Amino acid sequence: MRHITTHTSPATGLRGIADTSWQPHGVCHGMDPEDADATFFPLPRDHEAIADAKELCGPCPVRRDCLNYALENDLKDGIWGGLTEAERRPWHDGLPRRLDYRRVAAFFNGRDVHLTDAERQVVIDHAYVRGWRPDRLAPALHISTKHARDLLRQAANKIFDRDRTLGVPRRKNPVKKTTVARRNRPATTPPTTQQPLARPATPSACAPVGKAA
Repeated sequence: MRHITTHTSPATGLRGIADTSWQPHGVCHGMDPEDADATFFPLPRDHEAIADAKELCGPCPVRRDCLNYALENDLKDGIWGGLTEAERRPWHDGLPRRLDYRRVAAFFNGRDVHLTDAERQVVIDHAYVRGWRPDRLAPALHISTKHARDLLRQAANKIFDRDRTLGVPRRKNPVKKTTVARRNRPATTPPTTQQPLARPATPSACAPVGKAA
């Protein structure tokens, strides 16, 4: 296992314990196996050699992937991801409870990620929210379709119980536009229906009277 960082494993088509596509991008890739063994597997009290190995791991672009590989494969010897065996021990102990959302996102992006129990549950919940069917979740998690159907049903029941317990906020009644328009409309006097009174006709003082006119 010590030469894993210096050689690219051939593609076998089988699902591995962890994603190994990161290995060709490592700073240590291409090193002589004997030099790699002496650099990354120093004696526990050889502080100078440990410091040299950490200095080499510092700028490595796949340092986190290297650490994940050691944790998932239970590699407790040597320096992986810039951490010694003693420094990785708490990570090994807490691995089943680890929840890294970047790994969950990598799973949905199609990468072959070895999920922990906590990460696996998040994937199932998100798959239900995204509308995944059992025939899609089953090959992604390498389980049977019946098992995937049961997991999605459990996720649905969990969300239903959460909404029933916490309550779904009610939608506020929208204010009718007609009411607002009536409130803001200026008051106007109704048009009158009375007709104007006609004045009585009065005879003119200059008008002639009688037949002589």
